[in-house]
Amino acid sequence: MSRIVLVHGIGQQVSGGRTLVESWYPCLADGLALHGVQVDRAEVDMTFYGDLFRPAGHRGVGLPDLDASDVTDDVEREILLAWWQQAARQEEGVAGPADRTRLRTPYIVQRALNALSHSSFFAGLSERLMISSVRQVRRYLTEPAVRREVQSRMTAVVTDRTEVVVAHSLGSVVAYEWLCAHAERRDITLVTLGSPLAVRNIVFDRLQPAPVRGRAQWPGGVGTWWNIADRGDVVALVKALGPAFGDRIEDCLVHNGAKAHDVRPYLTARETGEAVVTGLGGGGDGSRGGSGRR
Repeated sequence: MSRIVLVHGIGQQVSGGRTLVESWYPCLADGLALHGVQVDRAEVDMTFYGDLFRPAGHRGVGLPDLDASDVTDDVEREILLAWWQQAARQEEGVAGPADRTRLRTPYIVQRALNALSHSSFFAGLSERLMISSVRQVRRYLTEPAVRREVQSRMTAVVTDRTEVVVAHSLGSVVAYEWLCAHAERRDITLVTLGSPLAVRNIVFDRLQPAPVRGRAQWPGGVGTWWNIADRGDVVALVKALGPAFGDRIEDCLVHNGAKAHDVRPYLTARETGEAVVTGLGGGGDGSRGGSGRR
């Protein structure tokens, strides 16, 4: 009967709900400790759906041998190009789509993968991991059966005692859509971390319920919504959700160091701690002072 429900993002297909919550909980506890608040481990649970994206067994070792030729879907291609453009804007060492002098391959997807492999954000990730990541986003957004099953995982975890939902990356899309569909869950505080919710033409326009005239529906059961993003987070292409989802959102910027999209520094941030404390009925310590807000 958890007061706090966590929702993970992409890349967790070989993990598990218990494993993840044990990994996330100490970081969450550190963020809360900055405000003098403790929450028992038993009051925190995880909505886990990574197994839905785990490939079936095959003759090779590791992930299926994906390469640029396997990226034929328009959504997957658009996600890769959006990440590439953002990485190029943020890092001088990453060649952008208009720079053909350093990346000579004629295929736009291969050029995107090559460029991203040289970015600090995707350093160490193989092409197959990057492709697998974009494929998970595409499958959730375009395959109704996958979406329904992920949403059912959320239903199984959120209870009448749940006060705060903390959702990272693709998990913020999962949580948003679930909360829109379950307006009977009153006074929930939603905390989104590194969210791609406002990325138009990829995520925003495929949300359920669909936005109307450029504005998305407010999730009816949510009383307070904090959105927290690192300026260097390539996945959270649009840092402020307020313009698209409503002025009631508290949009905050944080600094996560070299791992801009990693959930762990997001959870240990003072701003995240304040958001969760507020959702649990506390007032926070007021020390943010607006310096991290946009």
